[in-house]
Amino acid sequence: MTSMFDAIRLLDGPAIAARVDMQSAIRHLQRVLRDGFRPEQDPPRTVVDVRHGQLLLMPSDLGAHAGQKLATVAPANPARGLERIQAVYVVLDAETLAPTALLDGTELTALRTPAVSAAIADLVAPSDASSLVVFGTGPQGRRHVEAMRAIRPIERVRFVGRDPHAAALAAERCAAPGLDVAVGGVSDVADADLVVCATTAREPLFEAGLVPDRCTLVAVGSHEPDARELPGALLGRAEVIVESERVALAEAGDVVLAIGEGNLSPDALVPMAELFATGRRGASARAGASARAGASARPTVIKTCGMGWQDLAIAQLALTIEENN
Repeated sequence: MTSMFDAIRLLDGPAIAARVDMQSAIRHLQRVLRDGFRPEQDPPRTVVDVRHGQLLLMPSDLGAHAGQKLATVAPANPARGLERIQAVYVVLDAETLAPTALLDGTELTALRTPAVSAAIADLVAPSDASSLVVFGTGPQGRRHVEAMRAIRPIERVRFVGRDPHAAALAAERCAAPGLDVAVGGVSDVADADLVVCATTAREPLFEAGLVPDRCTLVAVGSHEPDARELPGALLGRAEVIVESERVALAEAGDVVLAIGEGNLSPDALVPMAELFATGRRGASARAGASARAGASARPTVIKTCGMGWQDLAIAQLALTIEENN
């Protein structure tokens, strides 16, 4: 008797990386949103606390497939030389719900998170953005350099981290011809066109007044309502773009805490899908924010927590490329 496991395709991390580069991932996510997918339709994920971290269950249903990611967050893993976030991803036929593929979810996460950031930043960041500051020296920090270089003419990168050695190693790994990359400090934010926060911080990494008006900031480090990387005063002065209002109000500590402090109104949030539906900056895309469209220049904040559809979209892309090769 033939087992269903005989028909399941396996894609490990190197296979995914060989099939889907950062530019392709960014464009594919943009295409999914331009084609009308609404992230608000995505099933909610479940976060389960266990003794040594968290289990994240992330289902989705998109096109010809459904999918489920089982991700783990183990805060002590970096000290063991292991990834803090690890995952496996199961792709299912959308109609029969039969498993069709098993993918390295860790590689999917490492690819889709910066690709989502860049997919949004590509619509709102200054077209000539050349200076990038990255808080966080792990895989997400490094992959965000790759993602931002895919959409903007980045010439200068500064890594900021608690461990100077880790920051130096991150800078070394991101070295490229023509790229000025080095260890930096909080003060570098004052001259940044783009700032990426990919840390485990639970309190703001810098003061709101340090951020220039033309700056676009991306915060991906937290999916907990009581943890944040950005100060509430910054969100109060910025245009705030989120994956979905539902996710932002439940999981995005940067948003939840800013609202609780009275710095930000829930009505001011701009869902990313609306940017793609209009093709314009968020302040013009939403009636609730239209009154501010003529206001003076201000920073843009992109806050993401991660959603299941993003993993499934990249998994589908990897499997399609595999079939065509």
